Amino acid sequence: MKVRVFFCLVASVLLATPARAGRLTLSPQVQQALDYIYTGDPDAGIAAARDIERAQPQSPVGYLLEGEAEWWKFYCAACEIKWGQFDAWHRSKEPEDDAYFALADKAIDLARAQIATSDTADVHVYAGLGYALKARLYSLRDEKRAIAHAGVSGRAEFMRALELDPDMADATAGIGLYNYYIDTLSAIARMLRFFMGLPGGNKQEGMRQMRLGIERGAWMSVDSSFYLARNLRTYDEHYEEALAAAEPLATRYPHNPVFLLLAGNLNAELGRNAKAAEYFHAAQNSQPADAVCAARASDVAGQFLANLH
Repeated sequence: MKVRVFFCLVASVLLATPARAGRLTLSPQVQQALDYIYTGDPDAGIAAARDIERAQPQSPVGYLLEGEAEWWKFYCAACEIKWGQFDAWHRSKEPEDDAYFALADKAIDLARAQIATSDTADVHVYAGLGYALKARLYSLRDEKRAIAHAGVSGRAEFMRALELDPDMADATAGIGLYNYYIDTLSAIARMLRFFMGLPGGNKQEGMRQMRLGIERGAWMSVDSSFYLARNLRTYDEHYEEALAAAEPLATRYPHNPVFLLLAGNLNAELGRNAKAAEYFHAAQNSQPADAVCAARASDVAGQFLANLH
């Protein structure tokens, strides 16, 4: 019994390390799980996340990690080319969605339980990340009202984190994603925003905030890089700026076909076909552990290569 108590105490110190001002402090186990996910092995990330869940079942961290891993599996499986651009544009409802939303809700509930006893910036960030997981899948399913509700709830958590710690970079990055998206809505969506009373946003401020997340964030650094690159490409056609955010991901995680495809797509938009072809061939040869992702990425890369001139 004493050994078990000692292990639980050690796990609590390792997995729930308090954040220092301005940045979440991630334990080695949490960082390892994130690295598994971003290197293109989400199943290893899920296994690591579940180890964390078992070691500290009252923490939202393990459930957020498992949700993050599942998200990237969904994203890669749904990716395709439209209008000459690579992305996961749409996905219908699938049976596994319920389990994904349950992970996000579990993380949110656990974060709220911690907030009730200790109102800290890092726990509000974790709650915000739970809502962000939900907003991603709602967006992929084009469920606008659900996206709005999850987005506003996540924004509120990130705003509260910044009240408690104005330098919390991960919260700033979360606000940046909201600010960018809300300012790029179509006219119809803007009317929906008005009638629902959603807070406004500013795209330029959102980009600044996402860049801060890239530079100083712990949990949000990679996601901020990816979404900044994707947004600059899709909504602004600022391909050079987008490439500056995307290429470091492809360099750091050379076996993740999603990052390779994005870097290749941006080089193709810039007319750098030889460099684009390097990235597309690398995506075909990346051999991610997820077989569904590997097949989908290889097919998308092949389509890009066939259209390079």
